[in-house]
Amino acid sequence: MKPLPEKVCFYLLLLLMLTHAASGQVTRLEVEAGHSIARIQPTMYGIFFEDINFAADGGLYAEMVKNRGFEFYDPMMGWKQPNSSPYGFNKESGIAGILSPGTDPANRNFCRVTLLNDSGYSLINEGFRGMGIKKNARYRLSLLAANPNQTVHKIRVAFIDQDGKVLGETLLTPDNDGWKSYSATLIATETCPKARLRIAFVGNGKIDLDNISLFPEDTWKGRENGLRKDLVQLLADLQPGFLRFPGGCIVEGRTLAKRYQWKKTVGPVWDRPLLINRWNTEFSHRPAPDYFQSFGLGFFEYFQLAEDLGAEPLPILGCGMACQFNTGELVPLDELDPYVQDALDLIEFANGTTDSPWGKVRADMGHPAPFGMKFIGVGNEQWGPEYMERFAIFQKAISEQHPEITIVSGSGPFPEGDFFEYGWEELKKMHAAIIDEHYYNSPEWFRTHATRYDEYDRQGPKVFAGEYAAQSVRTTSPDNKNTWECALAEAAFMTGLERNADVVVMSSYAPLLAHEEGWQWTPDLIWFNNLQAYGTPDYYVQKMFSTNRGTDLLGIHTQNGEALTGQNGLYASSVKDAPAHAVIVKLVNTSDSAKPLEVTFKNQKLAKKARVLTLHSDHLNEVNTFEQPQQISPEESEIAVENNRIRIEMPPYSVLVLKTGLQEGN
Repeated sequence: MKPLPEKVCFYLLLLLMLTHAASGQVTRLEVEAGHSIARIQPTMYGIFFEDINFAADGGLYAEMVKNRGFEFYDPMMGWKQPNSSPYGFNKESGIAGILSPGTDPANRNFCRVTLLNDSGYSLINEGFRGMGIKKNARYRLSLLAANPNQTVHKIRVAFIDQDGKVLGETLLTPDNDGWKSYSATLIATETCPKARLRIAFVGNGKIDLDNISLFPEDTWKGRENGLRKDLVQLLADLQPGFLRFPGGCIVEGRTLAKRYQWKKTVGPVWDRPLLINRWNTEFSHRPAPDYFQSFGLGFFEYFQLAEDLGAEPLPILGCGMACQFNTGELVPLDELDPYVQDALDLIEFANGTTDSPWGKVRADMGHPAPFGMKFIGVGNEQWGPEYMERFAIFQKAISEQHPEITIVSGSGPFPEGDFFEYGWEELKKMHAAIIDEHYYNSPEWFRTHATRYDEYDRQGPKVFAGEYAAQSVRTTSPDNKNTWECALAEAAFMTGLERNADVVVMSSYAPLLAHEEGWQWTPDLIWFNNLQAYGTPDYYVQKMFSTNRGTDLLGIHTQNGEALTGQNGLYASSVKDAPAHAVIVKLVNTSDSAKPLEVTFKNQKLAKKARVLTLHSDHLNEVNTFEQPQQISPEESEIAVENNRIRIEMPPYSVLVLKTGLQEGN
């Protein structure tokens, strides 16, 4: 046989090499679809709420009037009068001043307006960076007024824009010389993101005002004076397994006197004393001196929200330690009993019968049935021997009186280092049930730590990944963005959480919410302004995992038996959803090239089609915005399943969820 020319041999060899290389680029995975490794806890993916970034007042809590009861440390903050001082003083038309006759810490002040003539004195409330109103929407106004001399005939309340144009108006008749509650409906005539509320008067003399409040009628579940509907809907769409509240560092307080005290946040709203928010001046780059907590969103409302979402409530209580990044003030151990009693009373508030003292408080607020709380957290980011001493006291008291309650402890503010290692060592000795870990790190850290829990002790405490978010610049930087690179890295890390579901039983991104103009910390899962809200790419990663959590962990590995934990930029996990009779595979490609995959399912017969959710962007620095809220959001498609095998090409920088049904008899 005549030998081939040398040039032809070269090209044939090159073709053979290219063909071999191409076939070698296919990543082949096998899913052990017939064998459950561990149960996926219903709490695997949840949400963490903290009142940071104006997340409560000015956010989730739909009150539109700032400083409605004149109880801010500067009692007229948020109120002003046109063409005069910020405090509503105008010698030609009238004077507004604060009287403080009360001793009730929740209601010490009221505003006395003295009208000198009929020239149109008014007070204006600026709202929380303005008031977002929608054309034809209805808003419920309420206030307290006393008209001692009956010389003020009307109170004229209106929405106005920045130029003073009226965008809806209503009238009240103050017909009582003593305090009386008045209400009316304001209907917006135009949409305006930065409206204000103007209160003007007809008549002269004195009139007293307090508790001036304004809510949209269209709140979540239509509850009067309730929660902002669009924000709660974004939370509901995550189908969270738990709701952790109220924080976060906000639990601890800068000082013990300024800590969060749950008993002051229940009962009638007007009986809840105001507290300055610890984030108001925490960061010099984002001061917010007008940031207070009215506690209209209090512990009852948190429990109610968790119930609405179908999520387990997870309240976190202080343990007698102020924030160690601030004063680190300590309650002496022999004075800790009231703090421990707060925890026991909270369990009674949540789960007690209606004839128990705190169960009756819950019932009087409109919820006779217990909330069925199963978890309670003691401390947030505390560390060192002082925390361990205090946690042990809480643990003993709660376990003895309520062995049915699972106690969540903390490992400090960092995911490694001396504080972290000491915390784990001591908590293991105490047989802690669940240990909360926090990590705010670079995208690279999240990609390389997808194997973090592979070697954790299977007989030790379970893990709550309670706060995490990839930082595009650095932790606490005001320049952090919710970039696609951050979300992609979190997805890679989350496959590691899921692969270790026998150890990791809870996880939540943090922080949850941020006002476009009122934020202190970035990045955040959901951004909102006065009219709009959108989910970040991180939000859609959370949603893809949470709404496809499944019930059982399945093994998924390469042909040589390895888990896919970053090889060639690829990550994978797999679960079974028993009620849905389906198998779900989550795939992440962090590389800059497309990756062909072949996924074979063993020991189960699959349906003929699979649903594919794809989250993808070619640009790692891309973000969602108010103008393009779904620029990075999942797209759904179908793909054929042939002989229990799915062949698919993953785009570069992408997250895929494959979900396929099982044939009858499996």
